[in-house]
Amino acid sequence: MKRRRTTLLTTAALVAAALVTVPAGPAAADEVEQVKNGTFDDSSAPWWTTSNVTAELSAGQLCADVPGGTANRWDAAVGQNDITLVKGESYRFSFTASGVPEGHAPRALVGLAVEPYDTYFEASPAVSVSGDTYTYTFTSPVDTTQGQVGFQLGGGSDPWRFCMDDVSLLGGVPPEVYEPDTGPRVRVNQVAYLPAGPKNATLVTDSTEPMPWQLRNADGRTVARGRSVPRGTDVSSGQNVQSIDFGAYRKRGEGFTLVADGQTSRPFDIGTAAYEGLRADALKYYYTQRSGIEILGSLRPGYARPAGHVDVAPNRGDGNVPCQPGLCDYTLDVTGGWYDAGDHGKYVINGGIATWELLSTYERSLTARTGSPGRLGDGTLDIPESGNKVPDILDEARWELEFLLKMQVPAGRPLAGMAHSKIHDEQWTGLPLLPSQDPQKRELHRPTTQATLNLAATAAQAARLYRPYDRAFAAEALKAARTAWKAALAHPDTYPSETDGTGGGAYYDSDARDEFYWAAAELYLTTGDKEFADHVLGSPLHTADVFGPTGFDWSRTAAPARLDLATVANRLPGRDKVRRSVVEAADAYLATLDAQPYGMPYAPAGNAYDWGSSSQVLNNAVVVATAYDLTGRSRYRDGAVQSMDYILGRNALNQSYVTGYGEVAAHNQHSRWYAHELDPNLPGPPKGTLAGGPNSSIQDPYAQSKLTGCVGQFCYIDDIQSWSTNETAVNWNAALAWMASFVADQR
Repeated sequence: MKRRRTTLLTTAALVAAALVTVPAGPAAADEVEQVKNGTFDDSSAPWWTTSNVTAELSAGQLCADVPGGTANRWDAAVGQNDITLVKGESYRFSFTASGVPEGHAPRALVGLAVEPYDTYFEASPAVSVSGDTYTYTFTSPVDTTQGQVGFQLGGGSDPWRFCMDDVSLLGGVPPEVYEPDTGPRVRVNQVAYLPAGPKNATLVTDSTEPMPWQLRNADGRTVARGRSVPRGTDVSSGQNVQSIDFGAYRKRGEGFTLVADGQTSRPFDIGTAAYEGLRADALKYYYTQRSGIEILGSLRPGYARPAGHVDVAPNRGDGNVPCQPGLCDYTLDVTGGWYDAGDHGKYVINGGIATWELLSTYERSLTARTGSPGRLGDGTLDIPESGNKVPDILDEARWELEFLLKMQVPAGRPLAGMAHSKIHDEQWTGLPLLPSQDPQKRELHRPTTQATLNLAATAAQAARLYRPYDRAFAAEALKAARTAWKAALAHPDTYPSETDGTGGGAYYDSDARDEFYWAAAELYLTTGDKEFADHVLGSPLHTADVFGPTGFDWSRTAAPARLDLATVANRLPGRDKVRRSVVEAADAYLATLDAQPYGMPYAPAGNAYDWGSSSQVLNNAVVVATAYDLTGRSRYRDGAVQSMDYILGRNALNQSYVTGYGEVAAHNQHSRWYAHELDPNLPGPPKGTLAGGPNSSIQDPYAQSKLTGCVGQFCYIDDIQSWSTNETAVNWNAALAWMASFVADQR
């Protein structure tokens, strides 16, 4: 997802009862205190509270009595406005705070006091009864005289008392240098290597000479040994590295470690069981992303929550959603579907590619030599539909498909047959916020050509896969796909707007040729109609290299078309060339993998890691895996399997990007309801959740305060505030599910 803002204090929260109103004066940012009266010696001026908070001076502190029963953290707050911030200036934000009773974690923020209420720094310390001092350093990404220091105190069921003192925002301090803890210098796949698969590791060392290594079992006994291969400086990390290949060892076991240069790696297994678990968990992620349904604790212990956006207060709901002002004169029932990422938006673009990849995961199980459809069958995911004699993966994908169908413009309306691009809140909401507690107005956004073709492609794909289980739904999907195709032909250049990014992601895309190619391919594969074959053969993309170095995603959808044309049975003329193009792309990705000391099929130009780089690594691996399905050649199998090493810990940061997999794994992905880092009453991301991964652009303020100047793989931080490096998204997890399923199928 490319977006985002998080709310500081909402307009409603700023309808506040000022303790004292003092005109703002100019303040320098160079080694000067920006907070006025942070010690509360004589008065509370110029601090304010929201109208539901009663504050008083007590023993030289400002103490606030916070009411219970508020829904959101910003519903009760204390703050000070008119704070001056200077772009690029480093600030030390500190305060002393206590809370009675214990167990509360107020949200301390520095941000913008006016719309769009951007947050530049935030922390949520768990305050004690006796009180503690908290100190943080960050760099301002903006120049403003309208800054704010705020403490959000709401969101609890019971009243409590918050006291603070010595609040300071000191400008001009030396910036705090962020040094990630990368652990031992031997980097491995922390989950598992296949017994008959490749086994590679990366050693970070100053040495330029080969180093001895030992593979040790759980008892500490050496079971294999050898010497590493120097690789020089790795561009993706700036580290001097060496490679270790221990693939000759093929015995199964748990708790292995690799020792080299006086360092012992994090533990790992040699076996297949972990990938069976990863396949299931990566797919189970979608149930807890569902909108419009209660999430049952009996199915997902710890993740129970009320249904979101079902017209139950405070939700405005998705049952009768209007367009943005001036776009249409009707409303639609667009309940259901998946929340796209860490917010409450639902998108046809991005939802489409995610649905395709889940359906492709199932379709591969039917067509590939190592496919195992039973392992994706009914009862494998523990979802409400389990037991209905339909593969669970199809049931889960259908939850999104039915939402996509609802997004189609009704017959008789302008742009009939087109698909609205998205539905989300009128404004950005803050963190944390359960879907059922979202009070924002919901809006349909303009229909676009790209969204319409996402609908056409996925609905056509669904028509052939659901036919054995529900012929009526398959027919409905195919009808919708044909209608969408005709509508897109009639409106071929109605593109998403680059500026439509308030309250949800813009998903800007100025070229729909790839979506036309993809939709035509899926319609042809399902129907065999000459109309669609002619469009496929006539598309300039049909003979182009559609497999770029950074991988396919929601904005580059020609690759899914090519993959399906190569693997799904059809009679398209020149199909041998189609299949050969996939193999040639896999060869290029293997060359990249071999050249990378960390062994991944991803090397973006200029070492500029893109948003969601984890999924790009995985989608390039999907192409390599498909080449194995087409040819049976082991080098493609091994390359695809080895690509998982980077995701699961063999990387510069020495951490897995998948929650619950690996000794050190991402667990604070950006989300409004997997928000344990901000609210101890909420869960963290479920096991099997993929983090976006390194992003050289580090668009969010938190990452900017920690990672400015980062090199490639180091442009990542596992914090809920870093939405540009650490978000979760349905399309990224779909890539993880596809690859986990592929690896689990290898024996």
